[in-house]
Amino acid sequence: MNGTMHRRQALKLGIATAATVALSGGGTGHATASASAPEALATRAIPASGERLPVIGLGTNNYSPTNDAERAARRAVLARLTASGASVIDTAPAYRESERTLGELLAELGNRDRAFIATKVTAAGGTAEEGQAMLEESRRRLRTELLDLVQVHNLVGVEVLLPLLREQVARRRIRYVGITTSRAGQYPDMLRWMRAAPLDFVQVDYSLGNRAAAAELLPLAQEKKIAVLVNLPFGGRRDGNLFSRVKGQPLPPWAAELDIASWGQFFLKYVVSHPAVTCAIPGMTQLANLEDNLGAARGRLPDAAQRQRMEDFWDALAGPPGSV
Repeated sequence: MNGTMHRRQALKLGIATAATVALSGGGTGHATASASAPEALATRAIPASGERLPVIGLGTNNYSPTNDAERAARRAVLARLTASGASVIDTAPAYRESERTLGELLAELGNRDRAFIATKVTAAGGTAEEGQAMLEESRRRLRTELLDLVQVHNLVGVEVLLPLLREQVARRRIRYVGITTSRAGQYPDMLRWMRAAPLDFVQVDYSLGNRAAAAELLPLAQEKKIAVLVNLPFGGRRDGNLFSRVKGQPLPPWAAELDIASWGQFFLKYVVSHPAVTCAIPGMTQLANLEDNLGAARGRLPDAAQRQRMEDFWDALAGPPGSV
């Protein structure tokens, strides 16, 4: 990304350099923790800038609390997220009250400067004016003038929105630009835009049980030097929730070789060990889930041979398609 780095960016980069474990560019080796920072989180660089992001972030589709207890739980997650060194928070206007809730809670906590806020925009009617209005509303709800990443949600209006987003990057109102999907039917269009347009990020569905993106999309992201956010790392409604496959099953003994202590970490370490993946964004509304998932950004990560072992294990466990 072009442009002068903001003071906030420099601060975040300094913290990341001192307190996180950098993954190798190829992503096939183990991450090793510094003796002085045993709780460090693994990071990956955004190819467009070199800025590093922790490999586990937060998806907020379910951040519209219905009572005080739910709001308090989400507040605790956001506080712990940035305190741990993680930063990526992915949201969208389509996620009901998530943007407004995030804006309120980050303001209360005073940790906006430690968060990397990614939101989305659409133009269903095919006009840039729609996108402009949506961006201003997102800024109001999120209580921030600078959006770290804006993504065209499910490619809706991408033709008219990418020029608008790039213009706002030039004006330093947006830092990075991307496009998203969560279904394989849109992969051909996403591949076309990845080849044709300058993009900083793509966001795509990918998991141990849903590897379709690894065929073309992830390799192209590596080739084009585009950062990748992964949604649905635990599966979804269309593909089936991965946890349902392993209910009551113990972890394989060799999982300990990868510092894996739970099925959530097993699934997430598989995702973030792909060399194209920058950050996985599982949904988390409870502190216990956050703490467990952050474990996937610590300790050893699987190399290519270990990833194949995980795939073979899953395929043998899962049984034939449609057997959930």
